[in-house]
Amino acid sequence: MTAANALLQAVTARLLGDADLVELIGADGIHDRLLTRIPMPYVVIAGLQSDDFSTSTEAGEEHLLTLEIWSSGQGQREAQVIAGHVHRLLHDAALSLVGAVLVSLLHRSTRARRVQKTRAHGVEMVFRAVTE
Repeated sequence: MTAANALLQAVTARLLGDADLVELIGADGIHDRLLTRIPMPYVVIAGLQSDDFSTSTEAGEEHLLTLEIWSSGQGQREAQVIAGHVHRLLHDAALSLVGAVLVSLLHRSTRARRVQKTRAHGVEMVFRAVTE
């Protein structure tokens, strides 16, 4: 398993392991794409960019993980509440990865928006992870 896949697996497990978050998004509330036929809210793993971050003595990777929180019913407030849970669960989290070591996982940015011509609200969160 690559470090990127191990990171995705650990992040998903951490999010779905939190009863408060699951109460908001449901047990199947994490997806790898935006789905229009299922009710919101939910979290989308929108992207993962991985780059070599090796030093002269250690192999490593830097990962930029983009998560999107989508809400329609309760709008911006609901999306922001879910984003707060995601931040609490992932920022500076000590996740155990299979086949790699997580050196750090830190929140980098958050951007909220309303999708024009729909009732959907989205919050995009970017996390930076370093693995060895």
